[in-house]
Amino acid sequence: MLELRNITYEVDDNNENKEILKNVSVTIDDHFVAITGPNGGGKSTLAKMIAGIIRPTSGQILLDGEDITGLNITERARKGISFAFQQPVHFKGLTVKDLITIAAGKEMSVNEICDILSEVGLCAREYIDREINGSLSGGELKRIEIAMITARGTKLSIFDEPEAGIDLWSFNSLIKVFEKMRDEINGTILIISHQERILDIADKIIVIADGQVRKTGTKAEVLPELLNTAQTCQTLIDKA
Repeated sequence: MLELRNITYEVDDNNENKEILKNVSVTIDDHFVAITGPNGGGKSTLAKMIAGIIRPTSGQILLDGEDITGLNITERARKGISFAFQQPVHFKGLTVKDLITIAAGKEMSVNEICDILSEVGLCAREYIDREINGSLSGGELKRIEIAMITARGTKLSIFDEPEAGIDLWSFNSLIKVFEKMRDEINGTILIISHQERILDIADKIIVIADGQVRKTGTKAEVLPELLNTAQTCQTLIDKA
C-alpha cells in the first residue's frame, strides 16, 4: 500500500515560489489505479515523486507503512517501485535479453525471457537479440519496458502516459497488455493517462487538477463525470 500525506511541491518561478502540488493526500491500495486530469495539473510530477526522481517540499510518502520520503530512485527501486517514462530510454549496445536479465536481477534462461516477451505481445525469436536502439518503434520500446517491469516483479509499477508517441495499432496492443497485467500481475499498477480505454480498466481513478486531488473513486463513480466534462468542453470548442 502506498500512502501520500500532505504532499506539497514548490519550484522557483522567477524568484517566486510556485506550488505544483498542494497538500495532496491519497492512499493507493487497489490493484490497478489510474491518475488523470488536465495537462499541467501535476499528474506526472506526482508520479516522479512517488518514484523518487524528485522529492516533495513537505509531506510524507509511505510504502507498506515505511516512510520512504527521503529515499532516492535507486533506493525506492530496491523497495519494489518501478517507473516507466513517457519516452522509453535507448540503451545502445544492450540487447533485449540483456535488459530483461538486468531488470530481473538474476540469471534467466532463454525460455524464461521468451515467456516474458510473449506476455507483452512480442515474438521472442525476433526480439530477444535485438539491440535497444532507433530501429525499434515507440510501441515496441514500451512493450519491452513493460517486459522489464514484469521481470522485476515489483510491488508498485508506475507508467507515465504510456500512450504518448505511439500509433493507434500500437496503442490497441498496449491496452491488451495492460488488461493482461491487470488480470495476472501481482502488486499495484499505477498509470498516468488521459485515455478513456485505460481509465475503463482501472479499479480506482484519481483526478488531479491545479495540483490538488479533485475526486477519487471507482470507475463507476468517476468516469461518467469525466466523460460529460470532456463532451461539454468539446461542444464549447466546436461553437467557438
